[in-house]
Amino acid sequence: MNINPNIFREYDIRGIAGKDLTAEFAETLGQVYATWALKKLGAQTMTVSVGRDCRLTSDDYADALIRGLTKSGINVIRIGVCPSPLTYFSVFHYKLDGGIMVTGSHNPAEYNGFKIGFGKDTLHGSQIQELKRIFLDGNFVKADKPGKIEDREIINTYVDYVVSIIKPQKKLKVVLDAGNGTASTVAPLLFKKLGADVIPLYCELDGRFPNHHPDPTVPKNLSALVSEVKKSNADFGVGYDGDSDRIGAVDETGRILYGDELMVVFSREVLKTCPGATIISEVKSSHRLYQDISAHGGQPIMWKTGHSLIKSKMKETKAALAGEMSGHIFFGDRWFGFDDAIYASARLYEIVSQNVSLSSLIADLPKVFNTPEIRIDCEEERKFQLIEVAAELLKDPKGKSTTIDGLRVDYQDRWGLLRASNTQPVIVMRFEAQTEIQLQDIRGRFESALQQAAQKIGHAKIQFDSAH
Repeated sequence: MNINPNIFREYDIRGIAGKDLTAEFAETLGQVYATWALKKLGAQTMTVSVGRDCRLTSDDYADALIRGLTKSGINVIRIGVCPSPLTYFSVFHYKLDGGIMVTGSHNPAEYNGFKIGFGKDTLHGSQIQELKRIFLDGNFVKADKPGKIEDREIINTYVDYVVSIIKPQKKLKVVLDAGNGTASTVAPLLFKKLGADVIPLYCELDGRFPNHHPDPTVPKNLSALVSEVKKSNADFGVGYDGDSDRIGAVDETGRILYGDELMVVFSREVLKTCPGATIISEVKSSHRLYQDISAHGGQPIMWKTGHSLIKSKMKETKAALAGEMSGHIFFGDRWFGFDDAIYASARLYEIVSQNVSLSSLIADLPKVFNTPEIRIDCEEERKFQLIEVAAELLKDPKGKSTTIDGLRVDYQDRWGLLRASNTQPVIVMRFEAQTEIQLQDIRGRFESALQQAAQKIGHAKIQFDSAH
């Protein structure tokens, strides 16, 4: 089988359905996973859960994946259409050997993919590349007898579990924008059981995502949520991505809270009951977050972007909380350590119910000027080379350079970031400063370096006006 090697990414497998991915690919992936996992486990069989999102190809891909798994002797717990976090939850709750989610995550409707778990960890980096090698080798494990398939309900089980540990102090009005993704199946039900006055927005499953792109990190995708929060005088609003592992939030005034601002809210609360806890964020997050964690007695760690990478670092450091600008929030405190936007939104409900308002919780943060994530289209094959060349041009002894993931340069009054996305053919930038002039200055320097790098490697001119 001819495959596009670029679909084996840093922390999942993802590509265009019908082009990079087919049912044949998914079935073979089931055999590949079985070959790799059974060797790791040192066993002849194991049991894994398989969930899927609502994309138009996910049913076929999940069925094919299950054929490959069972053909290789693996038993499958089939949990149907659900958020990625519920597939992770099923592994913990049912004490399984792993779990696989068929999902294109926050990518456009034409994409699909696979998030792959072994034990309680999510595969990433070299592990994903090992799967690719087995795929290309074609030497798969042969089973004496096929694995069994069992259907299990997970949504009500998950909702009842969350309700048992979240204790709101009062009833709030909340707008929930599922973006026609998998949160539709869980979030409205959960919030109603928590006692909330729920205003659902696009809470009907539709894998075409007809109302807006399912990525709450992009402000324009939250415009309907902002409008509805204002119109209904809601206490806050929540937006979810396609598979519900990314959260976007809007306060009662209609202001969008970025991931690092949400992390300030969550970290302050966690540090009340877990003094001195380690809290992790990533290279796109504001220095205000790291300073705030320290000011409240926590131990901040800046780490690489990526849900699998963050989960691995959490396990290593026994962190109580982690979070990314992209809205992946990981609670070790009162949860299992995986990224779960629905659980994070329930924790947010609990916190806001104990306070005056969501906006009041970050009112004391220092005022800064910043950009959201700026995403610039770039050929998949050239993006890492482009970052490498631009990083050389941006080296500056006056700033503190961090190179764990792209290049971040911190000065006393501003900082800038340039990195290649591991999930899309884009380059990501973000900037922050104490004044608008400082912000434009550092942004201009980074954009100029990127243009020069493009010229050096013979890449087409970077179109900054195509940022989205």
